[in-house]
Amino acid sequence: MKATAIIVAAGSSRRMGFDKLAAELNGQPVLAHTISAFMQCDAISEIIVVSPPERMSLLDEKTFTKSLIRIDGGAERHLSVAAGLAAASPDAELIAIHDAARPLTSQADILATIAAAQEHGAAALARRVTETLKRTDESDFTESPVPRENLWFIETPQIFEAPLIQSAYKHVLENSLPVTDETSALEAIGVKTKLIPSTSPNPKITTPADLETLNSKL
Repeated sequence: MKATAIIVAAGSSRRMGFDKLAAELNGQPVLAHTISAFMQCDAISEIIVVSPPERMSLLDEKTFTKSLIRIDGGAERHLSVAAGLAAASPDAELIAIHDAARPLTSQADILATIAAAQEHGAAALARRVTETLKRTDESDFTESPVPRENLWFIETPQIFEAPLIQSAYKHVLENSLPVTDETSALEAIGVKTKLIPSTSPNPKITTPADLETLNSKL
């Protein structure tokens, strides 16, 4: 089984006000931690980083233990993923797509999602919604509760049989569908994705406070 990991690192970090993937996390750039998680995974044979070249200059290539290539991304996330898919090895059997801003993904969770993708064709790391949910009016006053049964927060990696995700993205591009993740791309062609509960913290860095919190815990 040959698996390719596509790490999506083409975003501009506008909400952060600085490049969050270049920010230091426990002495290394955030992007270095993310790449390392897939470098360490024996099931991954190839890594594609969708990123501008200046971000890659932050990394120490001597630490790379398997094939890694960098490609340019697109103006939107789904266009960056499509570019990564086009660059994947033709003999890849599984393709794992991961947000670069999730630097703490564990080996156990990557492997569990790979195993589920092998069994079901499509799998994504996720966590169940446990908080109380409320629907509000336009002025942000509560109106009614939202049942949380069968609701999940979707994370990455999201892992698929290569022909399946390639077919889904062909449909996305042909129909100009601005999907925000790969489970949505598969839903657009009528395919369900198996969700795998994450077993360790796997936060996505979106604000400076997120980065401060992670640094304080490492």
